[in-house]
Amino acid sequence: MYLKHLSKALVDLGHSVDVISGEPYPDLDPRVGLIRLPGLNLYEHPEPIRALAQQRWMDPINVFEWLSFLSGGFPEPFTFGHRLLRYFKTQRPDYDIVHDNQSLCTGLLGLQRRGYAVTSTIHHPITFDRDIALQNNIDWGMSLLIRRWHLFLRMQIRVARLLPHITTVSKNSQRDISRSFDISAARISVVLNGIDSELFQPMPEIAREPFHLITTASADQPLKGTQHLIPAVAVLAKQYPDLKLTFIGAPKKGGKTEKLIHSLGLNERIEFHHGLSFDDIVRLYARASVAVVPSEYEGFGFPAGEAMACEVPLVSTDGGALPEVVGDAGVIVPSKNPQALADAIAYLFDHPKERTRLSRAGRQRIVERFSWARAAQEFTQHYHQVTARES
Repeated sequence: MYLKHLSKALVDLGHSVDVISGEPYPDLDPRVGLIRLPGLNLYEHPEPIRALAQQRWMDPINVFEWLSFLSGGFPEPFTFGHRLLRYFKTQRPDYDIVHDNQSLCTGLLGLQRRGYAVTSTIHHPITFDRDIALQNNIDWGMSLLIRRWHLFLRMQIRVARLLPHITTVSKNSQRDISRSFDISAARISVVLNGIDSELFQPMPEIAREPFHLITTASADQPLKGTQHLIPAVAVLAKQYPDLKLTFIGAPKKGGKTEKLIHSLGLNERIEFHHGLSFDDIVRLYARASVAVVPSEYEGFGFPAGEAMACEVPLVSTDGGALPEVVGDAGVIVPSKNPQALADAIAYLFDHPKERTRLSRAGRQRIVERFSWARAAQEFTQHYHQVTARES
């Protein structure tokens, strides 16, 4: 999403943009070039054990990626960086600036040594993902695996400390990156994300359904707070017999989310949707009467902004940067608090005038403050600053 919208907005300003990507490849504006740097893509491979077939084992980068994956690691940022550096050494492309999207790979330092101007966007420090996953897990074996998987953070922290130019997407992320990575906040520029308010917009021809909640989250990722929303739905179901929740996302088969829903007897009230087009998502928003973002932490909060752009009244936690996005155009409650979520949702169910006010205020806030055109203009200024300092 970030690559798609930012690259399009930069092209709209007259810039020439290529996106260099490993799998999964982004869906880009046709005016944006896509340079593919394929890896082993082991997390999507049907038989990862056999991924080194057909002479791919002769590439040491592939061998490292395969061995690291088999031992529970996440090697893709590191190996992408080496493929990136190899591409620049062999092709010698002529770019004014290289803008990294939080790979924070050692290859970026190699590009700097070769004279390229480099900047990196850190959406939020992944140390938060690791710590929240550990806090929500009691199995020691899984805790070891979580720590093993996140070992790539050592590289990211080291690279971030050595990069002279960093941006992030919110004031909250600026503070958290500074603390987590031990980097001066003065070195980190803030460029707020945009929301595509032409894509995400109200559909008045579709009637909103009473007592219909909608949320967008990775269903089994503790960071996203599903484990707090589902108990809130159980509380509300006693008061609102017609209550239902639409989930944009899918739970892991037999995972914690599925088990929690079953234990609370909510199977008939919750529907999951995944693999949707953006038009499908907007139609789901149009049916809902209240949107909920229950996250423990967000570096920015696209689900909140997209719901607001669709004029769905919003209940959001105060996790991470969410208050910066929501402002006074939604109901904000403490994170990790199912009862607070239930009380706020009930308040909006019972006060239709407040739902109407917030829906209009939310749309207005997104249109006025969160455009990709504004983000592209701010990045253009940032690029000029970076290249001026490097010259």
